[in-house]
Amino acid sequence: MRKRKFRDIELSQLGFGLMRLPVLDGDESKIDVHEADRMLHEAFDAGVNYFDTAWPYHSGRSENFAGEFLKKSGLRDRLYLATKLPCWLCESYEDFDRYLSMQLERLGTDHIDFYLLHAMDGQRLTKMIELGFGRFLDEAKRDGRIRYAGFSFHDDYSAFEDVLHSYDFDFCQIQFNYMDEEFQAGLRGLKKAAKMGLGVMIMEPLKGGQLAKKPEGDLKELWDSFDTDETPAELGLRWVLDHPEVTVTLSGMSSPEQISENLRTAQSAGPGELTDRERGMIEELRKFYSERTAVPCTGCKYCIDCPRGIPIASIFKYWNEARRYGTVDSARKRYRANIKPENRADQCIECGNCEAHCPQKIPVIEMLKQAHEFLNADS
Repeated sequence: MRKRKFRDIELSQLGFGLMRLPVLDGDESKIDVHEADRMLHEAFDAGVNYFDTAWPYHSGRSENFAGEFLKKSGLRDRLYLATKLPCWLCESYEDFDRYLSMQLERLGTDHIDFYLLHAMDGQRLTKMIELGFGRFLDEAKRDGRIRYAGFSFHDDYSAFEDVLHSYDFDFCQIQFNYMDEEFQAGLRGLKKAAKMGLGVMIMEPLKGGQLAKKPEGDLKELWDSFDTDETPAELGLRWVLDHPEVTVTLSGMSSPEQISENLRTAQSAGPGELTDRERGMIEELRKFYSERTAVPCTGCKYCIDCPRGIPIASIFKYWNEARRYGTVDSARKRYRANIKPENRADQCIECGNCEAHCPQKIPVIEMLKQAHEFLNADS
């Protein structure tokens, strides 16, 4: 396994994200412990030494599973463990210590190597500052409960800058793949953080598996034209690993086949090694997916002040992903599960406030009607 330097240690350039482990009966809370144990051992034996979990993964079971695995395997001191503070649950300074203590107990350890503020955005940053997160991280580092402090991020670039400068972080975790160069922190954020000396851990390198799917239909025709032995997952990972600013690329692997494929890629790919032919393939794939974009929304959220509380950018994101990647059922489920009926697209009162603020000049009112018709339809 190729390693990348972070401070005085070397981390495997492929990390194991424990949020998509194999489960029983389709129940996210029922991790298939036998299979998952075997997968983690295979990854570790191949050189993976960075394992990432979080409070809510697998309906709150991921940290417990990780702790049980470390106890059985005796590997705690031979790998680097990352987990995340559930910021949205913290209502007081004391909550910081309370959740960290519970996580240490769940994980069966006295310290966490890489500790992140989970899912930071502009709004959450304000709350964390008010609660005094900086003092908490300083104290936790000083008493040895955490070694390195960082944050994971989900917002636009300006908010990324705000979080980046709010504390002397050691590392950050951002979403980055060949379809998201300009999304959230993006390539600009990757380079900014690296220039400031932060380690950068990458999540969603294959966009939640969407860029790793077996080619079918029109996509298969395009893929066949490449005349390559590479798989979509391999190409996507190679693109991320090509960036020297990346420290660790996390993959939420859920099967032995995915582990084997990703290990093979991480053992052979590195910075500056993507070929011109592969770059050309990436550009063709970007064009293919982009042409299936329903609405040219960049997620800037200038339309956030909707009087009906309609999360316009999120709705357009669900619609676009369904059209681009064929994830229709998933998009419709998320629309219904994540957005309350009173905030769905059909509740638009056509005030025009969103259109007045949209820098892309999108006819938002009409697009919301079409998005709702699509996302609310029966699968």
